[in-house]
Amino acid sequence: MIPPDQISIEDYTYELPEDKIALQPLQERDASKLLFYKNGNISESTFANIHEFIPASSLLVFNDTKVINARLLFKKPTGTSIEIFCLEPTGHITEYSTVMTSTERSSWKCLVGGAAKWKNEVLEKEVFIQGEQVMLYARMEEKLSDAYLISFSWIPAHHTVAAVIEAAGDTPLPPYIKRSANVEDSSRYQTIFAKEAGSVAAPTAGLHFTPRIFENFAAKNIQKAFVTLHVGAGTFKPVKAATMQDHEMHAEYIDVNTHTIEAIIPFLGSITAVGTTSVRTLETLYWLGVKTIVDPAIPQLGLQQWDVYQPPLSGTNIPAKAALESLLLWMKKNKADRIFTQTQLLIAPGYRFQIANMLITNFHQPQSTLLLLVAAAIGDEWKNLYQYALDNQFRFLSYGDGNLIFIN
Repeated sequence: MIPPDQISIEDYTYELPEDKIALQPLQERDASKLLFYKNGNISESTFANIHEFIPASSLLVFNDTKVINARLLFKKPTGTSIEIFCLEPTGHITEYSTVMTSTERSSWKCLVGGAAKWKNEVLEKEVFIQGEQVMLYARMEEKLSDAYLISFSWIPAHHTVAAVIEAAGDTPLPPYIKRSANVEDSSRYQTIFAKEAGSVAAPTAGLHFTPRIFENFAAKNIQKAFVTLHVGAGTFKPVKAATMQDHEMHAEYIDVNTHTIEAIIPFLGSITAVGTTSVRTLETLYWLGVKTIVDPAIPQLGLQQWDVYQPPLSGTNIPAKAALESLLLWMKKNKADRIFTQTQLLIAPGYRFQIANMLITNFHQPQSTLLLLVAAAIGDEWKNLYQYALDNQFRFLSYGDGNLIFIN
């Protein structure tokens, strides 16, 4: 087995014709096709029937993050357009809800389209919130290595940043959906259970789920739990390095409370993660628990890109139940009712899954870290799975179809 940091991304590519990329959502969410993979066997159905493939009395874990209207378009007096794409808030963040309910001003790390045409002037944009005129201002504060620090302010100042972004921005469709966002996208590029505002990309595996599917789950006593991972634009970041050791994995915020962790423990061995973001969150919880066993006095918890592949975490072989129970004990000692931190966990071939037993996900871009995660789950069988999808009219990427796989 090649060490994860020595993996060549060129080994994880395939030919994706543009006509296979779904540019529009289907009329019905659960009409999407479903590819089912287990032990080398492939079959297909539709998402409306996904309950038939999920074990009774098991647990599904969803990401309840909510996509914000992160794409803001400003026009200079000259008519020049400047597009600001909000990536994540800056500063010391203790929880996203505090950030999103702040008033008067807010600073964000952003991408800027047309940055060369933006000198030092303050950009402004008129929006309306519940019928009230609001003036939004944007100032470029600093150029970062891969983005810009932008400060926003608005008058009247009593509106929250969440309300301002909602009114001023557009749905942040992925770069491979080469069209402008429309009214339909505002609801369809959002799961029906979205709750915690903060993502700039949708947890797309969750887009297929409907109340009808949840009713069918209930009939089989299939339980649900919700974690939060705020998806960053880095999820689309291509791997440009020849080997993974030179690729910096994007960091994303997770937010999970004690009740959810307690609810997961009884289902260990029968857990289906809905989406790569849910997998990343669940697996991060395991390794944070391991950290509290290795160092019970550890003052803060977080996970960096290579932590799990190196001492003192690598080779620990701590059972998932023990890790999660230790994490809960650490939270109790530190008077914390939730884990809010960043994870930079890279799941690539060679990774051993600790909590997730099944994965529901969409079909991902070639040479992406998301494809590496799928390969970590089923090895080289990912090639057969993707070739089957290409040969049988499956739709790819965010608005596309999906697959349910048993993790090897």
